[in-house]
Amino acid sequence: MSRASLRRDIRGGTLLEFTFVAPVMVVLMMALCDLLYGTYARAILNGAVQKAARDSTLQGASVNDLDQKVMTVMGGLIGATTQSCATDPAAGTWCATRVSYSSFTQTGPEPFSDDNNDGIRQPTECYSDINGNTKWDATPDPGASGQGGASDVTVYTMRVTYPRLLPVAGLLGWSPNQTITGSTTLKNQPYQSQSSPATAPAVLCTP
Repeated sequence: MSRASLRRDIRGGTLLEFTFVAPVMVVLMMALCDLLYGTYARAILNGAVQKAARDSTLQGASVNDLDQKVMTVMGGLIGATTQSCATDPAAGTWCATRVSYSSFTQTGPEPFSDDNNDGIRQPTECYSDINGNTKWDATPDPGASGQGGASDVTVYTMRVTYPRLLPVAGLLGWSPNQTITGSTTLKNQPYQSQSSPATAPAVLCTP
């Protein structure tokens, strides 16, 4: 076969193109599967957290048992796990936190009188000092650790870390571990008297 004929011969071209495209397509499909799996795991976690949070508002409910029920549900997806609340969580670990407030208003910015209706608190507009620190807080009050007492509002959060489903993380510069979080806010039932009487927050008009 002459050189001219060889240059015009396109047999095998498709195979050559496939060798370049196939690795990219495989990596993209693996990445997509990993993302979809994470979304699915997060949805399962949210459902389990909401169920456990509803159960924890009842008198006599053991929060430790409820946490284990959440992880029993998740164990079917990610395998065995251990409890760890480290800042940099390892794969196969979980961490449950509960923060309680006396009312739903404490879980967000402190309420203020929006005199000019601009949605932004001005230094001269009065506010309710819910946490008693004599300044307006735009971020949620830190709350108290734990489930709280009767009629308290509890924010329940569960963090789970597991190894990624497919070995694609290194190729894309991702962490080899995936961390997902589920959270919900519910009000405890009034099954007992509060440990201390509730007091109305002070109304301040200072910056």
